[in-house]
Amino acid sequence: MSDKKVLTIIPAKLGSTRLPEKNIRPLNGKPLIVRTIEAAIASNVCGRIVVSTESEIVADITREAGAEVPFLRPEHLAKDPYEVNHVCQHVLRELASEGCDYDAFVTLLPTSPFMQPEDIIECMKIFESAGGETVMSVSAFEHNPFGSMRFKNGGKFVLEPLFPDSYEKWSELPKAYRANGAVCICDAPRFIETANYYTEPIHGYEMAPERGVDIDTELDFRFAEFILQSREEEWAG
Repeated sequence: MSDKKVLTIIPAKLGSTRLPEKNIRPLNGKPLIVRTIEAAIASNVCGRIVVSTESEIVADITREAGAEVPFLRPEHLAKDPYEVNHVCQHVLRELASEGCDYDAFVTLLPTSPFMQPEDIIECMKIFESAGGETVMSVSAFEHNPFGSMRFKNGGKFVLEPLFPDSYEKWSELPKAYRANGAVCICDAPRFIETANYYTEPIHGYEMAPERGVDIDTELDFRFAEFILQSREEEWAG
């Protein structure tokens, strides 16, 4: 790794609208946030690892797993409409006020339980080779969005293609990707100035769909459990 000063931010509020306390929910006996912290530490490229939370419960789990919680975030940053970019702005500015400035920062979400240390390492390699331009992990859409339909005129019965020029051209549809939330690496000074992850150009690192699972609902969590169970059965066999 280069001599850049790197900070890693793991956003982990306790309250979640769709899946309460998801960031500390045990998956196969291990809280989601612990899985993320362990991957960050094992990668050896994450620099200082800080968790942003409003909760002492999350903070205790975090510290036991080996990451820092230098301060709790304000309660309003744990509620809608505030998002991850607002949380990262808060962390960077608070640390800067203490005299801690960083060249780059990594954002890792606890809701990506199958992210591996090598995913973080590969993203960092891309970040460095791209001269500090944003790097984001992505996975291919399971169903190509260019084949999407909608109800015509806001009704409930008649469907129409959302992308008429692409509809039914299945073999010709461009491959589409989604940000999976596992890894994002940004130039810290630029992000403080723009408050925007999506400052182009953005470089992508593709993860297989089963590695890029992003847990947001109970169904997502059950799917993650299924993947783990399937792996265990495969290893046992």
